[in-house]
Amino acid sequence: MADQNGLPLSDDERQELEVLRAEKRKREAARAAQERAELEALRAEAQEEASSLPLPTDQPTQAAPHPAGKKPTSAPAQSIKDDPIVDPDNLTFGQKMVLTPEPHDPDELPPMAPAQKLIIAFALIALFLMVRYIFFR
Repeated sequence: MADQNGLPLSDDERQELEVLRAEKRKREAARAAQERAELEALRAEAQEEASSLPLPTDQPTQAAPHPAGKKPTSAPAQSIKDDPIVDPDNLTFGQKMVLTPEPHDPDELPPMAPAQKLIIAFALIALFLMVRYIFFR
């Protein structure tokens, strides 16, 4: 089949192209409207949840009934501001690798974590092997 990319479009092809472009714009507008509606619904739900959260008191209170069609939410997630609780007696491998010991003198630079030392060691070994390969092959 001959290459038709260099030929100008016929009137029928232009008309079909315009119809397809209009249809595409309609779909994109509908998708954007749907996303805006979803965003507004989520904002309203967040405001509703924020206003319905009870203030901490000494007396236990009854849970507020959920509006129809709404799923009950679980307990609020831990605040980002709160530091995670780390038990120094039961550290995981990852916590041990990134935990830095406290410097003895406050004016000293903090020591490197073991993971950082390993990365530097592997980088130096790789550099040595690369130089050896380049010069002695």
